[in-house]
Amino acid sequence: MQTTSDNPRRNFAGQAAPLLGIPYQIHIAHAFDVDEHARNLTDWTQSYDQITSGQFHGVLSELLLPQMQVFLEETNQAVRRSCCVRPDAFWFGLPANANKARINGRLCDAGTIMVRPGNLEFELVTPADYAIYGLVIQRNAVMHVADQIGCRVDYTQLIKAEVLHVTELSKMVFQRTLADMLAMSDACREPNPVFSLALSQQAVTMALLSILDSGKIDNSISNCFIRRQRIVSQAREYMLAHREQAIIVPQLCEHLHVSPRSLQYCFEDILGISPIQYLRIIRFNGARRHLRENLSDKHTVQDVAADWGFWHLSQFSYDYRKLFGESPSESLRKRLT
Repeated sequence: MQTTSDNPRRNFAGQAAPLLGIPYQIHIAHAFDVDEHARNLTDWTQSYDQITSGQFHGVLSELLLPQMQVFLEETNQAVRRSCCVRPDAFWFGLPANANKARINGRLCDAGTIMVRPGNLEFELVTPADYAIYGLVIQRNAVMHVADQIGCRVDYTQLIKAEVLHVTELSKMVFQRTLADMLAMSDACREPNPVFSLALSQQAVTMALLSILDSGKIDNSISNCFIRRQRIVSQAREYMLAHREQAIIVPQLCEHLHVSPRSLQYCFEDILGISPIQYLRIIRFNGARRHLRENLSDKHTVQDVAADWGFWHLSQFSYDYRKLFGESPSESLRKRLT
């Protein structure tokens, strides 16, 4: 039996083996750094920013199959996530608890499932103590089963969608199918003649097609919402382009040609936080990544703080420890290899 723990950036126990002729991998990963956690999800391009204060802890349970990826992701802190799935696939996200997330600024409640096509970046903002089931499935796999059972899927609309409105029952069945598949595949570390991954893959695909058949695709966005998305995006770009400056809200308003009240509404609507909170989060998470990069032995905490517009070192260290649960010097010693 071959393990999959040969990636030095990962901290998981895994297994890769054929089961009834089907190759599969199981990963269970714990991470205590938000960037490490983001890298643990296979074949995703991601960047995470920690929002709430305290030591981060993330857990990822992941099953990889030839045409499908099923996972449960759990995080104890609120996180802003920039995500991109591999090409020729669709991602479907089902929150595992009542805490609400935002996808590209749109608030997702209990009656919705998130969806995004591959090779297209999207943004998630998830609250503290959040858990989400995910399914990444190749488009050809969906089309093949849909053709077999005579189900028509409007892929043109699905590619544009961010949210599916579904019934509570159909969502529960879909989520239970994903949870059972993760649980049973992990149990199959020992031979189990009753269990078949082929049947589980088919059950997941059928549950998905039932969702697509009965659910309502919501891809309508108002012009006002689009404008607010654009303002938030431009604010982020400006801040990162001037990271060595301590950007303040009036400066941001002047650059974006909006009033402070309008800027406040934009950030609260799209991200659920204020512009001041957002600016602080971006700068501190950027400084943390800089501290943990193994680029040079010469940069110091003071150098990194200055690069991100923090000129009062003692205040930076105090606020940094409060947000991440460790001092900047501790992060510097934990540089990534």
